[in-house]
Amino acid sequence: MAPAFAAAPSFSVCGVRIPISCRFEGQSTVPSPTLRFLRNQVAAKTRSGAPWSLKAGLWDSLSFLKNNNSTETVEPPPAPLEIEEPLPQELVLLERTLPDGSTEQILFSSAGDVDIYDLQALCDKVGWPRRPLSKIAASLRNSYLVATLHSIIRSSGTEREEKKQLIGMARATSDHAFNATIWDVLVDPSYQGQGLGKALMEKVIRTLLQRDINNITLFADNKVVDFYKNLGFEVDPQGIKGMFWYPRF
Repeated sequence: MAPAFAAAPSFSVCGVRIPISCRFEGQSTVPSPTLRFLRNQVAAKTRSGAPWSLKAGLWDSLSFLKNNNSTETVEPPPAPLEIEEPLPQELVLLERTLPDGSTEQILFSSAGDVDIYDLQALCDKVGWPRRPLSKIAASLRNSYLVATLHSIIRSSGTEREEKKQLIGMARATSDHAFNATIWDVLVDPSYQGQGLGKALMEKVIRTLLQRDINNITLFADNKVVDFYKNLGFEVDPQGIKGMFWYPRF
C-alpha cells in the first residue's frame, strides 16, 4: 500500500489562513492530489467544557482599535477548559485457527506501540525506500495518533508460545482542534486483500472523530486512489489542488 501525504485549502479566522481541505460530515465509514473526507449535514458535536466561539475577529475583541475615541479594552473570553484525550484503544479485528492448530489474532491499537526496527522491516516489505531511523522515531514521537495492526500467533502446544508481529500502521498529525493529516499507511503484503487496510483506515478515522477532529486529509499515489474513494474520500473537492514546495538547487 502506498504512502499517504496531505495538504489542504484554507479559510480565514482573524486574518489568518487555516487549512480545511477535508470536511467530515457524519459518515460512519471512512485517499493524485488532495482528497477530502465528507461529512453529512449534522450539528457539530459540542466539546465538553465551555469553549468560546470565534464569531468576532481579533480586531472586534479590542475596542480601542474600533473606536479611536476610547482606550477601553474588552477582556477576551476565558480560555476553554482542557479536554481530556480518550484513552488508547485496543480491538481484536480478526481471530482464526491456522492449519497447524495455532491461533492468530489481528489486533488494532491506537496506543502507538511501534518498534522502529519492526517498522523499518515492514517498510522494506512494501518496497518503500529506507529512511533514517532517527527520523522515523521523530515522526512517530511527533504524531498526534499512531495506529497499528499486529498479528499475535499463539502455538497450540502446552507451552503456548506467543509471537507478535507488526503487519500494518498509519499515523496522523494534527493541530489538536480542527485538522488532521493521515500519513504512512501500509499493510504487510502477505496480509493485503483481507480487508485489513480498510479496517485500519476506518478505525483511524473513527478515533479522530471521537477526538472531535473533523477535517481529515491525505495524499495518495494514483494506484490507491480508488481504495480511498471507497472509504469516503474525494479527489480534488470543489477543484481544490494540492500544492508542493520543493527546494531548488
